[in-house]
Amino acid sequence: MNLLLAEVAQATQRLADAGVPSPRNDAEELAAYVHQVKRGALHTVKDSDFDARYWEAIARREAREPLQHITGLAYFRYLELQVGPGVFVPRPETESVVGWAIDAVRAMDVVEPLVVDLCSGSGAIALALAQEVPRSTVHAVELSEDALVWTRRNVEGSRVRLHQGDAFSALPELDGQVDLVISNPPYIPLTEWEYVAPEARDHDPQMALFSGEDGLDTIRGIERTAHRLLRPGGIVVVEHADTQGGQVPWIFTEEKGWADAADHPDLNNRPRFATARKALP
Repeated sequence: MNLLLAEVAQATQRLADAGVPSPRNDAEELAAYVHQVKRGALHTVKDSDFDARYWEAIARREAREPLQHITGLAYFRYLELQVGPGVFVPRPETESVVGWAIDAVRAMDVVEPLVVDLCSGSGAIALALAQEVPRSTVHAVELSEDALVWTRRNVEGSRVRLHQGDAFSALPELDGQVDLVISNPPYIPLTEWEYVAPEARDHDPQMALFSGEDGLDTIRGIERTAHRLLRPGGIVVVEHADTQGGQVPWIFTEEKGWADAADHPDLNNRPRFATARKALP
């Protein structure tokens, strides 16, 4: 075992003791980042090339600073995104939400689908749809100036059309024309603040996390926006907390002009997102 792998083993234990959920993964990722090699090549780093800045990075992660803030990168489906303070770090569970949406758009009898991503954050969802549905037109809406710094960096050179604005009043010029509205909105109840992981609570922007006493205020607003934007037969896809399974589909009721409202599980078989179809006239 070379020096770096020995240090990684020690770092793994330190991160585990600090309560980091994936200590081995993070210790190796930080070693690869600091030494500018792939994780699979850590054993090739010479002992003389060991960089003591590795332990600075480990100390930051030990203090529960997000891994992605230390490396400046987040990976989402086939994307490498720039992230940092001020923008929500995309989570793996959202990948299954986007996968469902991509399949739904591909199944539509529409040559050039029109898609809107509300509360876009880093732009992960919008960019994934633009990349994987090549003939789509994707609009991304984000309100926060701090988040937009990162969204602009990520969408630069892509086909995504970025708009600064409120998800509740966005894009009136597209009313009745959109094929798919998708969002990963804030959905944590204010009463749950103390139970949120430090990486999110202390580093993700508050406006990307919390939404009223029951966590559903933003989703209620998105329901109204989605109904306004979608064409008849168009689809809305909204991520929610696994504890909100069963609640969110009831926001998209027949009385409000929706059909086929349903919940869907993530890869861990926990309720993760709701979908509905705008009813035909």
